[in-house]
This record gives sequence, C-alpha cells and structure tokens, in this order.
Amino acid sequence: MVSLFWVWFVLILVGVLLIGGVVGFFLARRWFKKYLEKNPPVNEKMIREMMRQMGRTPSEKQVRQILSSMNQYK
Repeated sequence: MVSLFWVWFVLILVGVLLIGGVVGFFLARRWFKKYLEKNPPVNEKMIREMMRQMGRTPSEKQVRQILSSMNQYK
C-alpha cells in the first residue's frame, strides 16, 4: 500500500512539473513580446540620434551601413 502511494506521488509530481514548465514557457514568451513592444530594438532614428550626440551628422548611407551590420548579428 505504501509503494502505491509513492508511485502516485511521483506521477503527480512529474505531471505538475511538466504543466508548470509549459505554462511558464508561454508566460515568459508573452512577457518578452510585451517587453519588445515597449522597448523595441535599435532602429534608424536611434542610430541618427546617437551619432548626433557624438557630434556627427550621419548620412543616409552611414545609417544604413550601421543598421545592416547590426542586423547581421541577430
């Protein structure tokens, strides 16, 4: 009788861990999508502003080169 209790305990424990992992995955995925909406990755406007802050006036070609080099490593 005691061994049957432990079998059920282990089965329930494994089931709870699997369900928790799946739910955690989807919650983390949802949170990350929201985070990216609020804080988008670097775009052309940000690159222009950073270069202006450094005292440079970027040309369109320079902005495109920087953006394409950053997109290579994604």
